[in-house]
Parts: sequence; C-alpha cells; structure tokens
Amino acid sequence: MVRPYAVKGRKRKKNKTERYDKEEEEEENAGFVEEEGEKEGTQKKLKSGATETDEEKAEAAAEELAGIPVNLSEQQQGNDKNSPGVIFVLEKASLEVAKVGKSYQLLNSEDHANFLRKNNRNPAEYRPDISHQAILNILDSPLNKAGKLRALYVRTEKGVLIEIKPHVRIPRTFKRFAGIMLQLLQKLSISAVGKREKLLRVIKNPVTQYLPVNSRKIGFSHSSEKLVDMHDYVATLDKDATLVFVVGAMAHGKIECDYIEDFISISGYPLSAAYCITRITNALERKHKIL
Repeated sequence: MVRPYAVKGRKRKKNKTERYDKEEEEEENAGFVEEEGEKEGTQKKLKSGATETDEEKAEAAAEELAGIPVNLSEQQQGNDKNSPGVIFVLEKASLEVAKVGKSYQLLNSEDHANFLRKNNRNPAEYRPDISHQAILNILDSPLNKAGKLRALYVRTEKGVLIEIKPHVRIPRTFKRFAGIMLQLLQKLSISAVGKREKLLRVIKNPVTQYLPVNSRKIGFSHSSEKLVDMHDYVATLDKDATLVFVVGAMAHGKIECDYIEDFISISGYPLSAAYCITRITNALERKHKIL
C-alpha cells in the first residue's frame, strides 16, 4: 500500500513543477510596452512571445497625434507679421509615404531598405531625418524665439508644399516626427491641441506666392562659385527687406529653383543642411544683436 501512494505523490509533485515552469515561461515571455503619448503609469500588455513592430508604432503615433502643442514666446506674440523678417524654404525634402505591409509609413533608408530595393529605388535618397534636424535647428534658434522668423516652408521631392508655423513644437524623436508627417501627408493639416489653428498644413504651389514682394531670395550650394563669409554677407543686406533662405534638405545633389536671386557658398567644404542653417541663424543673430 505504501508504494502506490509514493508513486502517486511523486507524480503530483512532478505535475506541480511542470505547471510552475510553464507559468514562469509565460511570465518571461509576456512583456509590457509603454505606448508613446499615454499618461505615466499606463501600460499595454502584449501576448506571450509577441513584439510590437515599427508599423504598429507608426500607426499608434499617427493616431495619438490629433494635435500638437504650441510654444509662443512673448516676442512671437507681440510680433508684427508685416515687418521685415526671415523666411526659410527647405527644398527637395525626402518626405514620402508608401504602404509597407498592411500600413502606410514614412519611408526612410534605415527601416525600409529592402522595400525600396524591391521597388527599384535607392535607399540612400530616402532621408527624412535630414528634414527633421533642419526643422528643429530653425525652430530652436534664438532667431525664431526672438520673433524674427516669419514662415517656414518645406517642399518635398514629389513637389508637395508644406507650411510650418514658427511657434509649433516639433517632436524631438524621429519616430514621433515620422508619425506627424504621416498624419500631415494623409490628412493635409494638423491643428493645435484644443484649438482650430492649423500649425502644419499642405498648401498649393508655387512657394513664391507666399513670399513678400520686396524679399531677397538666397540659395545655398557647395558647388556655387560665390564663396562668402556669412557674417560679412548678412551685414551688407538691406534691413528693410525680408530675407528668404533656400536650403536643400536632401543627402546629395543641388537645388534648382528659378526664383532664387543669389546663389552662394558659405564654406569650402560640403555642409549638412542642419549645420548650414546654424551658420545662417548665427550670422543673423549677431546682426540683430540677439543673445
């Protein structure tokens, strides 16, 4: 009688350990992923062994960004739009949306290299991060915070013209920036949080119809034969004229725009769009004595 009970007891012990092992494996496989834009402390539990893909992140970011915050400084609030200022135009920006898998995404060389090669496209040409860095440099500059920036326009490689308000707060991370651009190119506008003001919107071409009549349009290219010192060049410009700076937001190539009046080069070496904008804003800040 002792032997059957002993065997039965061992079996029960073995079953318990197997059950506990399964529970431990399930706990290890189960993960928690905090969604962007949700309040602190809220989490989304994923199924066992499942991971959140880049497609789901892009969709979630696009759904959550129903509006974006506004950052108005005192100088920007009391600034006269008709007074002379500065306008930036980013040309040939790589902002293109395509259906990858089951969702639409903003194409970039890092996440969609295989997709681009299958469609006979060069992944090196799809660099939306260049536009992201350039926009952040413009909006974060003391020149903009002092109220000197009148407008910011971005024209994509496909010819889509985008207007960005100077007081908008663009996301710092590229994932959320991609979500905003995806939403913008699909819905054609993004409004401020709790307001009807459109901070980003797709507008009609050409960009020249939005530029002031007395504005001076200046383009930048390393291939230009006119090499100048940016501080000296800005000092010679008329203070009463609105300055329009046209910068290329692509990885390689040259901007070709008919409305540009003066093509200059500000360095003997090729510069990124972000650093070129930094040199421009620094020269203007010194001219206007903005610290």
